Amino acid sequence: MDQYLSTYPFKNKPFVHQQAYLQRFWEFPVAALFADMGTGKSFMLINNAAMLYDKGKINGFLIVAPKGVYRNWYDTEIPKHLPDHVVHRMAIWSPNPRKAEQKAMDELFTVTEDLKILVMNVEAFSTAKGTAYAKRFLLVHNAMMAIDESTTIKTPGSARSKNTEKVGRGARYRRILTGSPVTKSPMDLYQQCAFLSDGCLNVSSYYVFQARYAVTVERQLNTHTFKQIVGYRRLDELKEKLDRFAYRVKKEECLDLPDKLYIKREVDLTPEQLKYYNEMKAFAMAQIDGGLVSTVNALTQLMRLHQIVCGHVKLDDGTVIELPNKRMDELLSVVEETDGKLIIWANYRHDIEAIKLALSKEYGMNAVGMYYGDTDMDERKRVLEEFQNPDSGMRFFVGNPSTGGYGLTLTAANTMVYYSNSFDLEKRLQSEDRAHRIGQTKNVTYIDLIAPGTVDEKIVKALRAKIDIATQVLGEDIKSWLI
Repeated sequence: MDQYLSTYPFKNKPFVHQQAYLQRFWEFPVAALFADMGTGKSFMLINNAAMLYDKGKINGFLIVAPKGVYRNWYDTEIPKHLPDHVVHRMAIWSPNPRKAEQKAMDELFTVTEDLKILVMNVEAFSTAKGTAYAKRFLLVHNAMMAIDESTTIKTPGSARSKNTEKVGRGARYRRILTGSPVTKSPMDLYQQCAFLSDGCLNVSSYYVFQARYAVTVERQLNTHTFKQIVGYRRLDELKEKLDRFAYRVKKEECLDLPDKLYIKREVDLTPEQLKYYNEMKAFAMAQIDGGLVSTVNALTQLMRLHQIVCGHVKLDDGTVIELPNKRMDELLSVVEETDGKLIIWANYRHDIEAIKLALSKEYGMNAVGMYYGDTDMDERKRVLEEFQNPDSGMRFFVGNPSTGGYGLTLTAANTMVYYSNSFDLEKRLQSEDRAHRIGQTKNVTYIDLIAPGTVDEKIVKALRAKIDIATQVLGEDIKSWLI
């Protein structure tokens, strides 16, 4: 294998830890890739599939991922990492495909020698239609099936978990990928490993797994008796079992990674958001075409479109209308996939308060520290001290870059999430440096939540290109920013 790897025509040069994974696991029927966000899980998986294809072991590749990331596999990761010599056809599953999408999906079933790649969202496995399509794909191909962010199938008994496990039995090779396989307790591991194989953990059911690795006491609620987990045992044994088929990558162990890693997570608009967005965009365009828009007004329209994308509308009288949205769900998914402390930036007071509520509900009030305009000086001092204290229970620093983006040291975290961005380039750069500064011993990952095809996407693209948005709007066609 060493010789094979040394001569393999990678599209991009692998890092040391990526090469180590491929050397050990590329031919394994089942494998778990527990790799921190930013360490290149997609690179490892895609090249694993390419190697199996080269050796004639597979002709199909099914990638299953959450809604926030599955399109990124199709649009970015596969084009970026799949070696040039691998002839392939690729399609993204849709329950109601357009003509071009349907054509691409149909071509996956043509009899050709190229690699057939199907990308699906994990939510599809909660439906009969999605499950049936995946089953059909695996029936006609010798395939690898991979679950990205495999904690999405951690719940035993759920339709999604049962369907992915059942369908997965039709795949010759199976992979699970996540940065944090244990989000709440070691019990999270069972169903993820059950997807790989019944024999991975050498237990016949979740109840056998629980009996062996959990400490339970019998409780009674009214007339119902149940077992409550109060602790865990034999975790060294469990780790030994995992080590046989799992590869763990921690960011701090990858010395050859860049200092800053940038990741985007896509969040589709809900029908309600889309309705408001299109109405606001039409109104702004009418004003532009009528010559009624100044630069100041243009920035106001830009901000209102951005607020809609984030999940709310603020009217002229100050009234805030809450819009159904998926942004908070995506944030909670990111949190679940990430170990350690996090910095979360948001541009609007409404968003900050919503984030506090959601995180407090999930992780407790003491886990969240707030740092924005309404936070008094004593509370700001307390939040900074507790967040920087590695032994404190404060895991989340939630703030506004205008308030917390300057002068603070937040090196206790090496992951930063931008729930919503400021339009100000300086504020973005300053806020990035709160974690990336003297005292930081780890690489820092920056995650932007983005609604594709909206002003949200343009804002992030401009900021990453070091473009100040306000300045550009002054000098360019305003219409190009609003459409």
